[in-house]
Amino acid sequence: MDEVLVFGSYARGALNPADVDVIVEHRTDDRLTSEFVHALSYGRDPSASMKRALKGTSRGLQIHFRERKTLEAEGFELTPLWTRGEPIATARTRLAAITPDPTAGRAPRDHMLDAFEGIDRWVPRPARVVLTDMVDRKAATVRQLQLADAEPDAPEARQALRRWSETSPLRRAAAAALSHLESAGYALTDVYLHGEPVIGSRYEDTSWPTGVGFGWRHYDSIAHHLKQGTDWFEVIRPTRTLPLHALHISVQDHSALPRW
Repeated sequence: MDEVLVFGSYARGALNPADVDVIVEHRTDDRLTSEFVHALSYGRDPSASMKRALKGTSRGLQIHFRERKTLEAEGFELTPLWTRGEPIATARTRLAAITPDPTAGRAPRDHMLDAFEGIDRWVPRPARVVLTDMVDRKAATVRQLQLADAEPDAPEARQALRRWSETSPLRRAAAAALSHLESAGYALTDVYLHGEPVIGSRYEDTSWPTGVGFGWRHYDSIAHHLKQGTDWFEVIRPTRTLPLHALHISVQDHSALPRW
């Protein structure tokens, strides 16, 4: 890492921030590039290992990799915590210097769509930026839907669910998503479900028009999918009991899709 900075409501001293926005600036070497390419080729999040190392299982941290210039250009006030070569004690001192401010409140979220209403805290800023850009370009539409708890009928779909235990929130999300796709007339042969095709092998030289992801774990592969596919369904927060909110991203004009 080269730099760590914070911004947003926490950096302004808000007493009850929704989350802590952290910027991590880092270098890219051959090993990291190879890891990123390998992850993307298998539909995985290329930053997953870095996120695990930095935040563990914490859900209160939103990590933004190499976004300093973008955020500065958009007028965000950034608070440096640490720069390469400095002792960790310096970062702790700067962190402790952030003064609580009861009047700060939570900052209004930027890059918002009607589809994010009520669920925006679970849509990370990088995703909001990309999705609002696609809508502005009229390249895609984004709508929110709530998936009903249901089991798919097709034997192939039920077989695909065996990837997860019966009590897994991911299994619940997968079952609800596949059932919704069945009822909406989508062909299972076209569905790429959270890193694996429902029918066939990911090693096949083919494409799957419909993608399904959970909790933004495969966020970085959405752009690649939409360049060739037609739809992406993201279950934004799979849980065992709470409502299953999803975003349906539907391509309208492939030529208008931004270059990510």
